[in-house]
Amino acid sequence: MTKALHTDIDIDTSPNFNAALFFGSQVVTKASMLKDEKLQPHPCGVYFQDIPKDPLTNLSAIPYEAAEELGFFKVDFLHLNVYSYFNNKQEIRELLKTEPDWSLLNSPSIVSRLFQLAKHYDIIKKIQPKSILEIADILALIRPGKSYVLSLYLRDKEKGRKELYKMDPSGNYSFKKAHAISYAMVVILQLHLLSAGIEL
Repeated sequence: MTKALHTDIDIDTSPNFNAALFFGSQVVTKASMLKDEKLQPHPCGVYFQDIPKDPLTNLSAIPYEAAEELGFFKVDFLHLNVYSYFNNKQEIRELLKTEPDWSLLNSPSIVSRLFQLAKHYDIIKKIQPKSILEIADILALIRPGKSYVLSLYLRDKEKGRKELYKMDPSGNYSFKKAHAISYAMVVILQLHLLSAGIEL
């Protein structure tokens, strides 16, 4: 039997976003997982496919790992608190066009509040990022199995970057460049908010 193709779809949303309310409960089925041999709701996953539902909980009757093997694909709506500080997409777009105060990254207490980077001040200090792409590279470097790229990256950013985002022998990415850049944009928004005196 051929293993199902892994499909990973993550969409960042504000904390108050509810997929069932937004799309309608007839369209969306909440993903499930097994915990203590009982179906529990997945923290953020839903299905837009016609997947069997458990009549007692209205959750997917098939836990998400087994559902993936059967060809169903889960969409994760990830709730990010940073979006709660903005009223619309236009505010976010405008802020992302503005250069943040990069000097904030010299402060361990500031870095400790940043999305995904809170425990990685040491790498930030070595790289001294000054662009979204460099923040993205740091987010890729902290992924499991990528620490070996750091010394190459510090000697030659372009060569390090190629190694960082290349496919593994099985044709998969450990962390896609597009994901890294999206996450980096969240960090940039946080830097702007912290610059404005907003405590995250």
